[in-house]
Amino acid sequence: MRQHTLSTAQQWDREDKLATYRDEFYILENTIYMDGNSLGLLSKRAERTLLQLLDAWKTLGIDGWTEGEHPWFYLSEEVGKKMAPLVGGNENEVIATGSTTTNLHQLVATFYKPMGNKTKILADELNFPSDIYALKSQLQLKGYEPDEHLIRVASPDGRYLREDDIIAAMTEEVALIVLPAVLYRSGQVLDMEKLTKAANERNIPIGFDLCHSVGSVEHELHDWGVDFAFWCTYKHLNGGPGSVGGLFIHEKQFGKAPGLAGWFGSKKASQFDMAHTMDAATDVGAYQIGTPHVLSLAPVIGSLEMFEEIGIEAIREKSLKLTNFMLALVEQELAGAGFTIGNPVDESRGGHLLLEHAEAARICKALKQDGVIPDFRAPNGIRLAPVALYNTFEDVWYTVQKLKVIMDEKRYEQFENKRGVVA
Repeated sequence: MRQHTLSTAQQWDREDKLATYRDEFYILENTIYMDGNSLGLLSKRAERTLLQLLDAWKTLGIDGWTEGEHPWFYLSEEVGKKMAPLVGGNENEVIATGSTTTNLHQLVATFYKPMGNKTKILADELNFPSDIYALKSQLQLKGYEPDEHLIRVASPDGRYLREDDIIAAMTEEVALIVLPAVLYRSGQVLDMEKLTKAANERNIPIGFDLCHSVGSVEHELHDWGVDFAFWCTYKHLNGGPGSVGGLFIHEKQFGKAPGLAGWFGSKKASQFDMAHTMDAATDVGAYQIGTPHVLSLAPVIGSLEMFEEIGIEAIREKSLKLTNFMLALVEQELAGAGFTIGNPVDESRGGHLLLEHAEAARICKALKQDGVIPDFRAPNGIRLAPVALYNTFEDVWYTVQKLKVIMDEKRYEQFENKRGVVA
């Protein structure tokens, strides 16, 4: 096996075509940030556009809705157009609105149409809890018992899902399918094209949660025929805590009445007619609910500029190289330390790695004390996400070296093996 050294990392950093983008971000002092799959770092461009929109409020008042560099009235649509290439959607199929869970509620309310024995929603047992809460809530609103009508495809090992198992569960009783694009723990990338093809053949609407894939993994939602998708913008897209989410609806579904109607889903020209009969937009705009959260959208504008310049293909290429390097170093430096690799080792993984260890919570605390910011996931997971836009190969090298010292010297033993309030 090839031995990787610090010189390897430094050489790759010198050759890195994206290296200059690190200077675009506020890098935490004396810290290696490996938690960009939970919250991305602030960029100077995101800061600039936030201040621009604050200034528009200050100098224009209510005229900021239609004037200034980024008129607020059209902001959700304009940001949606910028996000469209990241998910493989047409410009009129993507909009920046809501949050992950509110968008899921909108989508289920729109697409879940139980009829006869076709009453069940198909999901999986490894999905992020918020999605499951929303699905159960929507079933209850329709008068169905979640334990009976929510199908959760089982994982054979607690880490991964098998696409064939999901397809086998697409029975005649299923009215809707909601799945993650990337599993939040293991980082497994599901074969969205294969799953969508199977759902389309069975005439079952299918949608994906892209929270852990958007900005890190390539998508072709329109060409695959995905009916809908939803995501947050504060992880790999670096939009800031609570930044406005994204929503995709395939143009083949345009005209379907929004399950949760609100006035910002109106056609722009008629919205202020104030009629009590909704004149819905004819594209994805129809599925907005309320007034856009302008100041939470503002940082996303600046952040997306970098994705437009680079392209998701180059970001994915560097992301895979970073995580490949980290996997090689874990094998080289941490053999015998009790770690299990909990993520796919091939290219069916997203932008983070999962190291499993019985002392994971303690180890995360020790890493943080040593200047590395990881992410703990109960009961035994350490997620590490070297982000293509601001992490370096040298970051990866030092992260693994610090982890090696922590394990060799048992530094983690000074901490309680219990997560913090926010893990």
